[in-house]
Amino acid sequence: MMRHVPEFAVIGHPNEGKSAVLSTLAEDDSVRVSPIPGETTECRTFPVRIDGKEIIRFIDTPGFQNPRHILEWMKAHEKTPNLIETFVAGHRDDPGFKDDCALLSPVINGAAIIFVVDGSRPVRNMDRAEMEILRLSGRPRLAVINCKEDDSTWLPEWQDEFRKHFNAVRIFNANRATYMERMSLLESLKAIDQHLESCLSKVIHALQANYERRISHTAGLIIHLLTTVLSYRRTVPCRRGEENKVKQKLLASFTDFVRKEEQRTFERIRRLYRHNIFNTELPPQSILQEDLFAEKTWKFLGLTDRQLLLAGAIGGAAAGVSIDAATLGGSFGAFAVFGGLLGAATTYFKAKDILSGTRLLGIRLDSERIRMGPVASSQLLYVLIDRSLLFFTLVINWAHGRRDYRNCLPPDKALTGKQGFTSRWSRKERMVCEHFLKALQNDDANAQEQSRQELYRALHTTLENLSGINKHAWSRD
Repeated sequence: MMRHVPEFAVIGHPNEGKSAVLSTLAEDDSVRVSPIPGETTECRTFPVRIDGKEIIRFIDTPGFQNPRHILEWMKAHEKTPNLIETFVAGHRDDPGFKDDCALLSPVINGAAIIFVVDGSRPVRNMDRAEMEILRLSGRPRLAVINCKEDDSTWLPEWQDEFRKHFNAVRIFNANRATYMERMSLLESLKAIDQHLESCLSKVIHALQANYERRISHTAGLIIHLLTTVLSYRRTVPCRRGEENKVKQKLLASFTDFVRKEEQRTFERIRRLYRHNIFNTELPPQSILQEDLFAEKTWKFLGLTDRQLLLAGAIGGAAAGVSIDAATLGGSFGAFAVFGGLLGAATTYFKAKDILSGTRLLGIRLDSERIRMGPVASSQLLYVLIDRSLLFFTLVINWAHGRRDYRNCLPPDKALTGKQGFTSRWSRKERMVCEHFLKALQNDDANAQEQSRQELYRALHTTLENLSGINKHAWSRD
């Protein structure tokens, strides 16, 4: 009889990648992954919970230490009933077989088996002994060839051997597996035993529904970031003659605020996808390495000049410019956006001009006060969206079993042209963004809610596409 909660013992020789496979399957980066053989010395259970309810569990086991001696004993006692149980009962107090008895205990208790090997090396007699021991257990078995390297020279040999001993065989790179590859591996577990099909189908359905909720939550987090940043307002006292000094402080305070809000959003996205211990490390060539307000960021993210011009014309988000160099100061540029009323032309300028100050925010002097905000630059909206989507893509494709931060990064390549997503958005999607910004500027609650829902739907669709989710395939389960 199968357990209510399906249980899988992840087994393999030391340093074969079994802990990395488990970490990725369980979405748990607390699994100890180490290049040191024998790092796992005792069994540890990793439950997968959704809404507080355990739906599946994986067990990390010590590596085989004496497979040939175990197999010799089993061949000598092949007529003994309950062969595995009898071996463990007779050897659990023997220090030489401590790890072997520990890894076989979950199998005795009814766990199915996931056997992991490193496919970048040839098959050894020790491997054949391990396979035969697991075959003799009679438990449902899946073999996973963890391809840690690109070399596939030995792959046919591994597959031939596994077909003799296992119910199913899968190739799986635990260091680079995406969410969809993880789901595919879980689907493979259904094939190793008919009694597992029903409960695993429920598990996979629950995981898929949970992932959909994460995407919805991610879209909500990005909307919250945009709303918080783009509706930023501040009023401070200012004496005559100190305008430039106060404005510089206001701008520095704003940019610091935006950086912190963005990082807080990124942290929430990271934890939403269960990267709790090990930070996802940015590739050195990633545009996310650049500061949010660096000119390089605005050059490679956001819209092109022509798209900005058209977006402003479509949405009417930026309007009106005043020229008041005497009052506002030349250090912020000749033009000062006062909440905006000039039209599309105000969106057509270079990043370095936007970042000079007054074109980023509406800053105006009112009696002895300087009022700042809301944001007048639609380009900041697009840059924030692009950076959020880039970070999301990094997080969802960062396998939980991955620890080789520097060795598995893609090669350096020169950045050319726009690298974000919004420059490839349709005119309709850009119109949604412009209406969202305009609603925030005008303090129109109804318009804000409507535009927020429209932008949420556009972001949700983009996030789904980036995830590679195939809803039609899911609906067949």
